[in-house]
Amino acid sequence: YGLAWSEREDRPFRLAVGSFVEEDSNKVELIQLNDAKTKFESQAMLSHPYPTTKIMFNPHQDFDRDLVATTGDYLRLWNIVEGHELSGKPKMKMLKLYNNNRNTEFCAPLTSFDWNRHEANIVATSSIDTTITVWDLEREKALTQLIAHDKEVYDVSFGRGALGPHVFASVGADGSIRMFDRRQLKHSTIVFETQGNVPLLRLSWNIQDPNYLATITMDSPEVSIIDIRVPSLAAARLGGHSAAVNSVAWAPHSSCHICTAGDDRQAYIWDVSSMPATLTEPILCYTADAEINQLQWSAQHPDWIAIAYNDQIQMLHV
Repeated sequence: YGLAWSEREDRPFRLAVGSFVEEDSNKVELIQLNDAKTKFESQAMLSHPYPTTKIMFNPHQDFDRDLVATTGDYLRLWNIVEGHELSGKPKMKMLKLYNNNRNTEFCAPLTSFDWNRHEANIVATSSIDTTITVWDLEREKALTQLIAHDKEVYDVSFGRGALGPHVFASVGADGSIRMFDRRQLKHSTIVFETQGNVPLLRLSWNIQDPNYLATITMDSPEVSIIDIRVPSLAAARLGGHSAAVNSVAWAPHSSCHICTAGDDRQAYIWDVSSMPATLTEPILCYTADAEINQLQWSAQHPDWIAIAYNDQIQMLHV
């Protein structure tokens, strides 16, 4: 269910994979391509009490530490220690657990998070308790916690490029996309709302053109693309799936290509350069053996996409 590519240039074809078991006995596994054997091998594994709602490698090149963050019940930060003395393989050790609920033993589950690409120590988490928390990882401190939506918050994403380090957006069960500026958190901008307030589950910011966002509506075969300069209306809709879409990812190297995958077992790549339009024909497609839960597009290797279904991970060459 959880899936992430490493963005380190010195660790090509490394991924972290998270299980989804309805018990407190989940795992996160580190896998790495063995060039000599041309196959992926397990490098390390750690116990994770609940399924990871998201896994993400540190997007900043830090050659002293290789960090991975996960969310579930809490935000956790892990360090990959290379060349363990016994096996020679890496080992994953937890560095820190971030808990903003100091006065109770209970916690509101975290639905997602994002790592700020301008500031290496800033991470934002979203929660079912309607809040977003912005963390300073090094100081182990919550810089702010705000009520972001009227209902559960399902995803959060920092802006890219020219938007700078302060802007982030979120989606939630109230069916809205909201944009925030960390310097003016008393105000937010609603850039899109679904008809009937149908929940929005995921949010993906265009990596090359920060004017565009993609979002997934609950139980919907469509993906909506939003131009933040023209709020309230979808700039384009991707309508080629025959069942609910579960995951969406923009190409790391192109502003007009996006990949979607869902319960119809299809992974599609779309060319959205013709916006505004309703698109029903992808330019590339792949059929998996089961419903696709997750996809991730490699930033270091943009001709590779990883998809997750059942108990398998597949690498697709674009």
